[in-house]
Amino acid sequence: MTIQIGDRIPEVVLKYIDDGVQAVDTPTLFEGRRMVLFAVPGAFTPTCSERHLPGFVEHFDEFSQRGVHVACIAVNDPFVMQAWGESQHVPKGLRMLSDGNADLTRALGLEMDASGYGMGVRSKRFALYAEDGIVKQLFVEAPGEFRVSSAEHMLAHLPD
Repeated sequence: MTIQIGDRIPEVVLKYIDDGVQAVDTPTLFEGRRMVLFAVPGAFTPTCSERHLPGFVEHFDEFSQRGVHVACIAVNDPFVMQAWGESQHVPKGLRMLSDGNADLTRALGLEMDASGYGMGVRSKRFALYAEDGIVKQLFVEAPGEFRVSSAEHMLAHLPD
C-alpha cells in the first residue's frame, strides 16, 4: 500500500558516502526535522539530471531559509549517488542517499518495474514533505511526467 499523508515514514536504513560508506536510518534522518525527500528513477538519467535534481540544487538555499532539510534518493548504489551529486554540484547539506535495494521505495509503496528498460525495480518519481517523520505532503508523478515533484512545486506547497 502506498504511504499516505499522516503516515510515519517507515524505518529503513539508507546509505551515503562520507569518508567511506555510511548508514543512516530513517528515524535519525527525519526526527525533529522538517524534510523534503524526493526520489528519482535513476541517477544520471535524462529528466533526473536535466531538471529534477538541478531544481533542488538551484532552490536549496530557499529550502534552507525556511528551515527545511532536503534529501534525494534513488535505487542506485551510494558510489553512484556520490558521483552524480558531484557532477551536479550538489551543495553541502543536500543529502544524496542510496536506496540500493529499494527498501525504502518498497516500504513507501512507490516502486515501479523498469525492467523493460534494463533497470529492474526503481522508485517512482515523487516528492514528499514530512515533519518529525510524519508525511504532511505527498506528490507522486504519473508515468513519464515531471511536474508535481519539482522543487518549485514543493516550495509552493510548504507550510510557513
